Amino acid sequence: MKIPFLFLLLLPGLLHAQDELLPLSPVSTGNEARGVIRSAHQAVLSAEQAGRITDIGHAEGEAFEQGEVLVRFDCGAYRAQLDAANAAARAATEELNHNRQLAELNSVGRYAVSLAQARLAQAQAEARVFQVHVERCQLKAPFSGQVVSRKVQPFESVTAGTPLLDIVDNKALELHILVPSRRLNQLAPGQPFTFIPDETGSPLEARISRLGARIDEGSQTLLLIGAISDAPDGLLAGMSGTARFADQP
Repeated sequence: MKIPFLFLLLLPGLLHAQDELLPLSPVSTGNEARGVIRSAHQAVLSAEQAGRITDIGHAEGEAFEQGEVLVRFDCGAYRAQLDAANAAARAATEELNHNRQLAELNSVGRYAVSLAQARLAQAQAEARVFQVHVERCQLKAPFSGQVVSRKVQPFESVTAGTPLLDIVDNKALELHILVPSRRLNQLAPGQPFTFIPDETGSPLEARISRLGARIDEGSQTLLLIGAISDAPDGLLAGMSGTARFADQP
């Protein structure tokens, strides 16, 4: 059977188009799988209320300790409102004490005492609200780590929810690896394996911490989370590499 000459001319283009439609190659082959180092503690800190930034204490790459103030806001207005609320609470306390004394002398009724109690409760609640605003004028670090990037600069005014700092803890690292779902029955928590970061080339001893809860139906892969044993200095979140698992009998 002879193949038409025109078909032979078009064949390379057809094969190339077919290659573009084929799914991507698997993320792993044999007993190896690709993965990335991630931090268990990483976050983008946002403003909890609107305000003007007065100070950002750390630049990109600088380290900080848990509880350290990272961002300060202008808090003059909130402090004034808190002072006013505290003054109202003190006045309401005096009014309540006075009405209680009069009630003992039958000079006022229970209604006056109850009303004074309600005014005191309202003043105390308002004071607590402004106390929260004052506390939010300082953004404190939820964990020890480093600043990845600053999203804003001092003296800028921001609204509630504006991203301020991207932070990460490079001391709390773990491995995220995609393995073929067909190997599910060969993997279990506690199983050792080796991970070689592309950036360093030095093998790391690791163990499986847990397996993902769902298989990706598109790639037929499962997420595996691993813990690094005796992680050396110099590892950073975002490093990628290859995991190597022992042969199964």
